[in-house]
Amino acid sequence: MARLFISAAHKSSGKTTLSIGLCAAWRAQDLNVQPFKKGPDYIDPLWLSAASGRSCHNLDFNTMSPSEILHSVQHYGATADISVLEANKGLYDGMALDGADSNAALAKLTQSPVILVLDTRGMTRGIVPLLMGYLAFDREVQIAGVILNRVGGARHATKLRQAVEYFTDVAVLGCVQESAAMAIEERHLGLIPSNEAELASLQINRIRDQVADQVDLGALRQIADCAMDLPRQALAHHSKPRASVRIGICQDAAFGFYYASDIEALRQAGAELVPINTLRDAYLPDIDGLLIGGGFPETHLQALSANRSLRESIRTAIEAGLPTYAECGGLMYLTRQIVWKDNKAEMVGVIPADAVMQNKPQGRGYVRIQETAQMPWGGASEAAIQAHEFHYSRLENIGAGGTFAYKVLRGTGIDGEHDGWIYKNLLASYTHLRHTAQYPWANRFVDFVKSHRRKAVA
Repeated sequence: MARLFISAAHKSSGKTTLSIGLCAAWRAQDLNVQPFKKGPDYIDPLWLSAASGRSCHNLDFNTMSPSEILHSVQHYGATADISVLEANKGLYDGMALDGADSNAALAKLTQSPVILVLDTRGMTRGIVPLLMGYLAFDREVQIAGVILNRVGGARHATKLRQAVEYFTDVAVLGCVQESAAMAIEERHLGLIPSNEAELASLQINRIRDQVADQVDLGALRQIADCAMDLPRQALAHHSKPRASVRIGICQDAAFGFYYASDIEALRQAGAELVPINTLRDAYLPDIDGLLIGGGFPETHLQALSANRSLRESIRTAIEAGLPTYAECGGLMYLTRQIVWKDNKAEMVGVIPADAVMQNKPQGRGYVRIQETAQMPWGGASEAAIQAHEFHYSRLENIGAGGTFAYKVLRGTGIDGEHDGWIYKNLLASYTHLRHTAQYPWANRFVDFVKSHRRKAVA
């Protein structure tokens, strides 16, 4: 299994852009490229998926066991010519003081050669002690080469390359110049998602051409080919089930935050996923349940509000007992209105609250929640659930009529103490769940939908 781990000295070094370029460049060579992303991020995987033509899968110590991580790398990488594992933040960054959840720990677990991306702006010879520190900090991390990024020009590139080659044995695998063609527009949660960017394919092609011209793709492939074989992970294999319920899934420019493995888990549990476009579809299709993931509804206020027929269709269905699950952006969409800066727009209105955007994050990072006795999905579990949240909105003017599915042990949720608004068969929360062995939420939600379908048939 050929693979590389793309990391950096610190965040915003350009490793995501370079990973996108590598995926697209190798895809243009007719290679099957399998991307992975460390952590709970949704946006980078959307770009990596678009660049590679294959679904990007998240690798996250917070929600996955080491064996699950290894199984994911093996399972999805088995049919690829090369796998690209992209880090988050810096190589040695993580929450644990001992680095147990760091990018370096993931590189060691997956025995992947590390390619270090270094932001060289304002540096020449000074790049060497930085690189030497990263080489010496943990000798078990295999730093197989560096890509010098945001280089000022040919003269700058020569000075950098000479310094690295004179003082170290690390291979310089590319000098990528600072260029507007490499830039992807950002907003409050990071890069604009590729499902929103109308010219995403053109931007990916521009990045691909820059990377192919300035990075030694052949040398990188040789390094990837030398990655050690991983021990096989004996996890259960499931045959494809027959779909027994139809679950609508809102997938469009406003809502696109779904983990690829969660989508697979929903189908594995017996769900046929029926796509819904909240910006264009007039009514809900014939479905047994509804899923509204995260996204950026605040940037599509007027279009979402203008689609009144769908908003009323969703509200009527939820009031009639349609099993519904919504996360973050989906939660906001179900409130009375979303308020952002000087703009406000009417939303579905089934949650008696206003979603008001703030200038700073209201909830950000890993969370720990615990189910309450009101949790509707098959009975409450006493075990703490590891998940994450990242939202700039908060609910204001909250009315009565609902209960909470979760007690917040770490994080913010809806009110600092609770998350998971329950109303009839609706569960809506700021928390983003991940379907893993620790918490197989997809199975529980599909079973919940099935139980209500059986009641309806009866």
